[in-house]
Amino acid sequence: MSKQPVPQQPDRQPKPYSAWTAITSDEDGTPLTLLDHLNELRGRLVRALAALAIGVLLAVVFTERLLKYLIKPYGTELQVLGPTESVVIYFRVALLAGAIFAMPCITLQLFLFIAPGLTRKEKRWVYLALPATTGLFLVGVAFAWFIMVPAALGFLQDFQSEVFRAEWTADRYIAFLTSVLFWIGVAFELPVVVFVLARLGILGPGPLIRNWRLAVVLMTIVAALITPTVDPFNMLLVIAPLIVLYLISIGLAVIAYPRALRK
Repeated sequence: MSKQPVPQQPDRQPKPYSAWTAITSDEDGTPLTLLDHLNELRGRLVRALAALAIGVLLAVVFTERLLKYLIKPYGTELQVLGPTESVVIYFRVALLAGAIFAMPCITLQLFLFIAPGLTRKEKRWVYLALPATTGLFLVGVAFAWFIMVPAALGFLQDFQSEVFRAEWTADRYIAFLTSVLFWIGVAFELPVVVFVLARLGILGPGPLIRNWRLAVVLMTIVAALITPTVDPFNMLLVIAPLIVLYLISIGLAVIAYPRALRK
């Protein structure tokens, strides 16, 4: 009695990894609904806000000394025009310092929300990127404080000095400083963010290279929003490091992008 040939089962090819699958599915591949995404977003925001609140509480301890340090480049005491203005300025500086403390946790929540379907190896890349993210944020703050702020203040104080007398209020001065320091610090995190997104297969080097003209336009707009003046010198102080960071991001994306997705 001859044996009947056993029908061959078609080979099951593994489903290719895609960023959309990782974002729209759970770790076991179960699709996530819109309500699941909203709940996930709410949880991440609550954790990020809790980390920010803890950072602000820690920053309150030395906010007075930090205020004196920020006012030192101006040279004299700043005037306040309202009864509550000094309180608002105090907590604005505390908020900036608290955001610096909480930046690793806030960045972690952002990464975990973008890619909830991470494997154990991919999560390790995210965790390793957190110290670099915090370090680059501090480098950006240092660049803004030691290079950009002195140049901007010197230009603003000397501009039309024979016509105008520079007597800035504390509210305007501290608002200018906190805005510049924070957003320049955030901009310096670009290479690490691009590296992690490329490692997860979400962003490849191709779109970054093809859209470099659009990136330059966007960086010019961001520099105009961050820079307190409209003169080319201060604009160049912001645009130049942003362009360098963008080129570094392209190089990191080339290194980190998975080979299986390059084709």
